[in-house]
Amino acid sequence: MASVTYEHVYKRFGDVIAVNDLNIEIADKEFLVFVGPSGCGKTTSLRLLAGLEEISDGRILIGDRVVNDVPPKDRDIAMVFQSYALYPHMSVYDNMAFGLKLRKVPKAEIDKKVKEAAEILGIGQFLDRKPKQLSGGQRQRVAVGRAIVRNPKVFLFDEPLSNLDAKLRVQTRAEISKLHQRLGTTFIYVTHDQVEAMTMASRIAVMKDGILQQIDTPQNLYDHPSNVFVAGFIGSPSMNFFEATVVEQDGKLYVDGGSFKVNIPENKKADYMPQKGKKVVFGIRPEDIYAAQYAAPGINPAPVKADVDVSELMGNEIFLYLLSGNKSFIARVDPRTHARPGETLDLVMNMDNMHLFDPQTEKTLDVI
Repeated sequence: MASVTYEHVYKRFGDVIAVNDLNIEIADKEFLVFVGPSGCGKTTSLRLLAGLEEISDGRILIGDRVVNDVPPKDRDIAMVFQSYALYPHMSVYDNMAFGLKLRKVPKAEIDKKVKEAAEILGIGQFLDRKPKQLSGGQRQRVAVGRAIVRNPKVFLFDEPLSNLDAKLRVQTRAEISKLHQRLGTTFIYVTHDQVEAMTMASRIAVMKDGILQQIDTPQNLYDHPSNVFVAGFIGSPSMNFFEATVVEQDGKLYVDGGSFKVNIPENKKADYMPQKGKKVVFGIRPEDIYAAQYAAPGINPAPVKADVDVSELMGNEIFLYLLSGNKSFIARVDPRTHARPGETLDLVMNMDNMHLFDPQTEKTLDVI
């Protein structure tokens, strides 16, 4: 088992900087997820670790060993690809055993490792089949099994669930999490799906344009985003943002969004007083906006009126697409809420969970 360290790592493709001064320490047995939109540098970061791309600057360490110049086969890592990358002419057994055969591992040991991995993944009955005879989820398990038999120090996963349907993605996500607990190995996982990241990771590294934006536990990323990008990327539906001004009136502090004005709780007043009179970006998550009659008890409520544009009943909740002035936003409300398009609705914002950001730097103004 091993830790992984990125020290001032850069990757350049001509004039394009795909990875820009990446510094991360990944602990032994940790489950770290790189997340971000397409082109943010997350897969390149993984490929640099795997040795599939050459580092332009900096160092990558696996344990205490610098691996910049170590060939991929000698890095003691195993990678699971989005495309499965199985040999179509080989059986499941031979696909899983192939890497061990290349290393001249004794036949009895290969047989033991392959059958153990197949048992862990529930694919023991498919060992004689060819990949074309398997479903997408079964093929992905074979790809994971091929990695397991190598008993590597680090597992790398490059968007392994992208080709699966929604139900199978949820099931396989849980299987990978259980696999991490069972093996007790370092897992590094790349995805563009923030739900995957939130449900699987012990820590998440959020990337944009090759730059690490924030790295923290899923809950801390959700509760304390460092900038507008992280706040909008983590959470589904994403956080609502409003251009606003912080104003003082009758000894109280408010966020004035033009078409609405909401009070800042007394316990946050001192933190936000330096922003008085300044332009800010006000952020509030859809789940922190309630229909007034179903507001959660014990919150710091701020009343707001808005016009219903679209209502989506999800069964256990309703997504409301709302208009306040010329600004649209989303609320996740109680399914008992009666709201038809065109109606004006009384809402409550939970200001305990409000966020303010600097409109120029887009960095948080929250005091953590």
